[in-house]
Parts: sequence; C-alpha cells; structure tokens
Amino acid sequence: LKRKLENRHIAMISIGGVIGTGLFVGTANSLMYGGPIGLLLGYIVMGTIVYCVMITLGEMVAFLPIPGGHIKLAERFVDPAFSFTLGWNYWYSWMISSRLLTFVIIPAEIAAAALLINYWNNTVNNSVWVIMCFVVVVTINMLGAGAYGEAEFVFASIKVITITGLIILGIVIDLGGGPNHDRIGFRYWKNPGPFVQYNGIGGAKGRFLGWWAVLTQAAFSFIGTEIVAIAAGEAKNPRRTLPKAIRRVYIRILLFYIGGTLIVGLLVPSNNPLLQLNSGTAQSPFVIAIETAGIKFLPSIVNACLLTSAWSAASSDLYTASRAVYGLAASGNAYKFFLKTTRNGLPYVAVLFCASFSLLAFMAVSTNAGSVFNWLANMSSVAGLMSWFGISVTYLRFYKGLQVQGIDRKTLPYYTNLQPYAAWWGAISSFTVCLFSGWSVFLKGSWNTSTFVTNYLLFITWPIMYVGARYYYGTKPVAPEDMDFKSDIAEIVADSYDEPPPKNKTEAFFQWLVS
Repeated sequence: LKRKLENRHIAMISIGGVIGTGLFVGTANSLMYGGPIGLLLGYIVMGTIVYCVMITLGEMVAFLPIPGGHIKLAERFVDPAFSFTLGWNYWYSWMISSRLLTFVIIPAEIAAAALLINYWNNTVNNSVWVIMCFVVVVTINMLGAGAYGEAEFVFASIKVITITGLIILGIVIDLGGGPNHDRIGFRYWKNPGPFVQYNGIGGAKGRFLGWWAVLTQAAFSFIGTEIVAIAAGEAKNPRRTLPKAIRRVYIRILLFYIGGTLIVGLLVPSNNPLLQLNSGTAQSPFVIAIETAGIKFLPSIVNACLLTSAWSAASSDLYTASRAVYGLAASGNAYKFFLKTTRNGLPYVAVLFCASFSLLAFMAVSTNAGSVFNWLANMSSVAGLMSWFGISVTYLRFYKGLQVQGIDRKTLPYYTNLQPYAAWWGAISSFTVCLFSGWSVFLKGSWNTSTFVTNYLLFITWPIMYVGARYYYGTKPVAPEDMDFKSDIAEIVADSYDEPPPKNKTEAFFQWLVS
C-alpha cells in the first residue's frame, strides 16, 4: 500500500467520514422506540463508549500505524487466533452495514440510499437506484486511496455543513422561526412525552426497554469511527496526523450526534407515523421536521445532501472492508492473492471481492427497503460492537505488555490518563449492549426470527471462530514479555516529518482542525 492520504483527508475522514444514514435515517426508529429523552440518553451513553474506544485505539495506532490497523495489532499483542476472529468480524461488519460496502455495512447504506430516493420518486424500481449507487461507490474505490481521500473530503464536507445547518435550522424552527411561526419549544417532550412505553409495557420497565432499544441503532450510527485505524497504513506522516485526528473525535460526538438527536427530539413527535422505517412512506426525521414547518423546496435539498452521505458512508465502508481483507491476508488469515496491488498501491482484488457483497442491497428491490435497512443495521451494529470489544481487549494486552517491558506510555505519540479504565469500559459496555441487542424477541408474543438471527448470528459465531482458529493454528496468547514493540518502528519514524507552514487560509483552517 502507498501513503496517499493527506492531513486534510484524515481530518475530514475522522470528523465526518462515516456520518451516514444511521444518524440521518436510523434515528427515526430510535425516536419512535425511545422517545426524545430516550433517544438523547441512548446516544450520550453510546458516545461515551465510542470515545473510550477511540482513545484506546488511538494510543495503539499512533504508535504503530501499520496496514491492517487493529487487526494486525491483535496478532502482536493478543493472539493470532484473536486477530483472525477480530479481522473477519470487522470485515463482516463493514460489508453488511454501509461502512465498508462488504458483507454487513455497505448494502445497508445502499439500501438506505434507495429509501431516500423514494422520497422523490417511488414509481421507479429500486434496482435502478441500487445500481447507480453501486457504480459511484465502486468507481471511487477503484481509483485508489488518493481518489477516495479526495472524494471523502468533498462528501464529508457536505455532511458536516448539512448536519451543522440542520442543527441551526432546527433551533430556528423550534423557536418559531419557520413559515408557520409555530413555536414548538419542548412541546413534544410533554405530549406524547419524554419516553415511550416500549411495546405497551407500563411504568419504569417500559421506559427502560424503550431506551435500551435505542442503543443498538445508536451503535450503527457510531460504527466506523475507528476507520482512521485502517487508514493509518495509507496516511502520510501518520505519527503526527493520527493523534491530532483522535483528539477531534469529541467534536463529532458532541456536535453532530448529541446535537442532532436533541434537535430531532424537539421537532418530531415520537408517535409520528412517518418514523416507521418498515412503512413505505418512511422519511428522515430532519425532512419530516422541515416539511411540518412549511418550508418549501428545502426538504428536497436536504434529502439530496442525505443521499450524498449514504454514498459517502458506503464508499468508506468499501474502503475499510477491502483494507480489512488486505490486513487479514497480511496476517496469514486470508488467501494471499488478496495482497495483490497495482503499481499505485490499490489492493484491487480485495476491493472487487468486497464490492461483490454490496449486491446484497438488491434485497431492497424485492422487499421493503426500510425493512432491509433495519435488518442490515442490526447485523452491522452487533458486528461493530464486537469489533469495539476486540479493540478494547487488544489494548488491555498492549497496556500490560508496556508495563512488563518497562516502556513509559508518556513516550508514545499519543496517550491519555484515562487508561486502562477507558478500555475496560469499552470492552464491558460493548459486550453488554451486544448481548442484549435482540432482547425484544423474547417478550411474550414478540418472537421474530429475522430479528433474532440478525442480532445474534455474529455474537454466536465469534467464540466459534476463535476456538476454531486456536485449534486449527495451534496458537497461544502472546505473553507480555514476548510482545513485539520494535518491528516497523524504524520505517514509521522515517515517514514522520514536521508539517510545512500553511500556504493559505484554507490550509491554515485544516491544520488548526487537526491540531
């Protein structure tokens, strides 16, 4: 692989690269299940998990920014079998959801894109929109990391501008600044209420279950934050760029996710029928709010921006999934032909292999696109949560190795004083949310086979893959005193350099953004 991702690329990828339909569309179901307070609290809790996972990952990746990211790090600091399990789980999550365009994430984003396009025209078969999105995403990734970085820079900028504008617009509408001059305030927090009684269950139990239902969808919105780890192998000046990018993660969590969900809860009542993604008339909560306020033409503009976010997230998904496969092959956990690259450093075999799985999005053609989105979002959420669990476990072993070998963490390119507590919170909370992600099917009369399978398939296969890999490869956990903290360091240090002074105000802005 070649280091072609520049400082500004990493900056925008880390801030807005994977903001996608989880936030813009998936919040519809979350608001319907949890109510405005349940939605907000769910995203706050998940935000703490994400932040802990990111500072945990950031410490390791800033020290060793190698191709394969945390997949290769798991091989060094935990166990080759753990790397095998984490790597294939990570690949799976990006393939199905819409983050990696592979088996878990990409189809979800493309299916969501079809759902968004139906806002304008629901008479055209969804296969047309799936093909269009598929061509855009694959073309971007086949042009290489540099092209992906440029495209993501543009897409992420649009998303950042869009969500910022929507938050500002939401405040204006809430205070009565819309054409209908309806001052909403906290009206919907009173009626229909701050929480939703999940499935009609009364009391605190029903409200708690409604809040818990938000967590899995919130995880889908946040999954992909760790993409900077995978991009580390192709980032220029990684030891200086990556720590700066990690320090800006809180901007996305606080401004975009927490701010966005707060506004959605203020502007749209939780009992609005258009929030039901399984219906054929589902819309983004932001579009619902704008239409209700009586603002003409703007809903179509916003929907177009949301569509670019689906393309962007799907493009990021394919990029991440292909690099995950490359990392697996580099670790000996996938066929070596996935290591084939062009002269420009494009792992074309891995990209094409992962792109083929995006054809799962054609399920949106024969089935309601909203239902498909929910299925794929569940699958990618669970796989993503298990990846966070694996990252946190890897760090705990990394931390132990540093202690045993007498390496001072303060000498690392990036460290925080929250460790190892942040890693423990990331591991325990991710596992817990994953374990109870499909609890709703166990309620009386609520059994749903598709929900059970999409929530627990990966959770069940994780230990099976790990035990099977341990048996097949005959490996044992790496002892702390045997952990490798030296390989690749010389090459990484050689790739580090002082950033040149900015040539104009634009460069100065992006240099500040990641400083």
